[in-house]
Amino acid sequence: MMRRNMLALGLIASLSACGGKGGDASAQLGANPNLPGLEQYLLPPMHIAKPVPWGNATPTVPQGMKVTALATGFKNVRSIYVLPNGDILAVEPKGPSEPISRPKDILVNWIQGFGHSKVGGGDRITLLRDADGDGKPEVRSVFLDHLVSPFGIALVGGDLYVANTDAIVRFPYQTGQTRIDAPGRILTPLPGGPINHHWTKSLVASPDGSKLYVGIGSNSNITEKGFEAEKDRARIWEVDRATGAHRDYATGLRNPNGLTFNPESGQLWAVINERDEIGPDLVPDYLTSVKDGAFYGWPYSYWGQHADPRVKPQRPDMVARAVMPDYSLSSHVAPLGLAFYGGASLPASYRGGAFISEHGSWDRGAFNGYKVVWVPFSGGRPSGKARDVVTGFLDGAGNARGRPVALAVDRTGALLIADDLGNVVWRVTGA
Repeated sequence: MMRRNMLALGLIASLSACGGKGGDASAQLGANPNLPGLEQYLLPPMHIAKPVPWGNATPTVPQGMKVTALATGFKNVRSIYVLPNGDILAVEPKGPSEPISRPKDILVNWIQGFGHSKVGGGDRITLLRDADGDGKPEVRSVFLDHLVSPFGIALVGGDLYVANTDAIVRFPYQTGQTRIDAPGRILTPLPGGPINHHWTKSLVASPDGSKLYVGIGSNSNITEKGFEAEKDRARIWEVDRATGAHRDYATGLRNPNGLTFNPESGQLWAVINERDEIGPDLVPDYLTSVKDGAFYGWPYSYWGQHADPRVKPQRPDMVARAVMPDYSLSSHVAPLGLAFYGGASLPASYRGGAFISEHGSWDRGAFNGYKVVWVPFSGGRPSGKARDVVTGFLDGAGNARGRPVALAVDRTGALLIADDLGNVVWRVTGA
């Protein structure tokens, strides 16, 4: 076993050395990122952060803020939802496995596995009740169990919707419940297996509650599994809550997450994980408003009309249609969570802006992401450079103590962070 691990680490090191470390990530923040020429590889350079325990350490926050563990000991906590009465739902999915079609996939998945938590998912939702708001839940219970790789949650009236990987399921909910035993009813099936590459399904209800919006990621990096595998993928659906009927709201979004409405403008926003394997500084992941009927480029182009030569056949007509995103977060940060902030717990300077969680890079010589950033907004639009807020997920030796996923704001105004490597929900407040 020791010899196998030594060989694996040696292979990881050699793959890391194959590609450049990447340039200054800050040059790619904002509406006009620097886009270098693309590179192509037989195997992508891979740089994996080795998992280590938090121990007594916690993430790092700026002066005037503090961070504590709201709860620990989860089974792959990846999403958080705050109910109107203040109860917090922590989603613990077990991601589905997918068939491996290429020797390259076997190698890449094996090496990536060294950077993942070894804790199996629970396919459940856990409820935390912190009635006095002191950051120490008095109640912890299994709220929903026996789900199918759940991720997104939305509550409208007495209807609680859970986005399993293969369907949006509706459950009856009464305020104050600590467990739901009633069976769920499928509102609409979602694209799932047998290939199910980007399996998480982000979910949000429209402000009036009549529609649900669900993010459906691609089944590949860049259609290498064939176009048939991408049917109804890489898009956001609008789902009628009364009938379950759906339509394409926006397409060409490789892996949309963090779906949420800007409370100031009423516009739908999301963060998008872009494609890999064309360089350490391509392609920037991004934050964008989501326009009804818009096409955002995947797979034919990136950042507007920059054509990707790997896609066959080429489609210049689709490239010409591609809408440019609003805001680059730099390359390979893997944004997964988005929360607009209007609370009173954190310093007032954060109000009106957006917090974004960055799960972290794996195919860039120098690590990028592994933090929560804040983007200032003005008039419903990004208005300045992203600023690091919650860091320390990487230790001084480049090991990963945690990786942030979804974000939420509790009823006191504290920022909640799901950490799927440390299996912690962190709570950030004013000092």
